[in-house]
Amino acid sequence: MPTVAVTQLKYGEKLGDNVLTKLGNTLFNKGKVLTERDIDILKAFLIPSVFIESKAGEEPEAKLEETKLAESSARLPFYEEYQNILTLLKRIFRLANGGQPLPILDIRTRLEALIQHIDTYQVLTFLPKNTNLQDYIYHKSIMVSLTSYSLARWHGLPQKDLMQIALAGLLHDIGTAKIDYAILEKKKPLTVSEMDEVKQHTLMGYQILKNIPAINEGVKLSALQHHEREDGSGYPLGVKGDKIHLYAKIVAIADIYHAMTNDRFYKTAVSPYLVLEQLFTESFGKVDPTLVQVFINKSTQISNGTLVKLSDNRVGEIVFSDRAHPTRPWVNVNGTIINLAIERSLFIQDVLG
Repeated sequence: MPTVAVTQLKYGEKLGDNVLTKLGNTLFNKGKVLTERDIDILKAFLIPSVFIESKAGEEPEAKLEETKLAESSARLPFYEEYQNILTLLKRIFRLANGGQPLPILDIRTRLEALIQHIDTYQVLTFLPKNTNLQDYIYHKSIMVSLTSYSLARWHGLPQKDLMQIALAGLLHDIGTAKIDYAILEKKKPLTVSEMDEVKQHTLMGYQILKNIPAINEGVKLSALQHHEREDGSGYPLGVKGDKIHLYAKIVAIADIYHAMTNDRFYKTAVSPYLVLEQLFTESFGKVDPTLVQVFINKSTQISNGTLVKLSDNRVGEIVFSDRAHPTRPWVNVNGTIINLAIERSLFIQDVLG
């Protein structure tokens, strides 16, 4: 296993050992296939040399292309199943609007097929393909489902709860099927009476789900309670923390996150990192602080080398994530390391990939 100077590295070479920073933190893991960006990061961190492993006769470019093809193949089934459940969800909302029974077995089957590829889903970086504002509620429902499942798993909930929580996320907004589309698609702030009508979607959702035996009470209560808050300031009933079902607490966090990080008719998307910081600020009194902490810590564990755009429009790469400041990593911009925990006026505007 040869040692190679960083200045002599070629993209496509595979690391034979973990690469540590001078502070002892892991910069890259053993087995990582290096890209040109990764080599720039190694230089930015003043790493003099690394161990690599290479197969005899195999060109680095070929290995990199093989890695890209493998990653693409892994993503394809996820997007296929995502499209399948999107199509089904549109039909479900039409059925709910017409007061017809929901095909719960079909819903669960399609959702299980999507969940099989959950490891492809990254909360901070995932964007559905070919979206339009008219489909906002469907895409948000699917993403809330995936994020709720992920958060429940990160929090250590039993396996028997995970699929039910995914169903809770998928169906939490089913009551909006009964709300006038003219209100849902309004581009100006809602009037008091319009807002009162929108708030009815929680009660309507519970009414749609309450007599379905194939889903548990947590799923039904998530439709009712996902806008309730720990301090009793939410709706529709103004119940407090100990009266809010755990599923609903999980779905509430996912719902807030995706509502704020996606474009809507009356509001543009906010940076995922800013939303996480706002969630952290609001977690004391509004949403469950323990769940928020788990959500922030786990969702920000994205790979070093991820390309991001800062709030001043500069583009750089994440080179180190400080667990004490999970929403404010170090970013390499053209060889200059910016520690966002210190540079508080800056934040990550977009995750580019």
